[in-house]
Amino acid sequence: MVTILRPLLGGLLLVLAAGSAEAASFSCEKAETPDEKAICAHLPLNDRDVEMATRFEILRAMLPMGGNAKLREDQEAWLTERRACGADVDCLKQSYEGRLKVLRAVFSEFAKQGPL
Repeated sequence: MVTILRPLLGGLLLVLAAGSAEAASFSCEKAETPDEKAICAHLPLNDRDVEMATRFEILRAMLPMGGNAKLREDQEAWLTERRACGADVDCLKQSYEGRLKVLRAVFSEFAKQGPL
């Protein structure tokens, strides 16, 4: 498992490094909600959004069907939480930190399992 994770994590790091120059995981030109507008207006939030979306997509590809469904359900619940923050930057930062903590923990669990 670790040998599979290394290229994925390496790719994640490249995407995250490039993420600072990129827009959020959604089109900022089409941002409509207060949370989306705040994310687009604040680079640190934008960076967190890119990291969250990248980790989510990599995990989605790695998890089996049951885990994948749970991951999507959790993501939808988190998006509802994020939307509730509106344009409150501190609330959005806390929301992202909580979600990233969960996604990072899932990555750590994969790494602990070792090679297949």
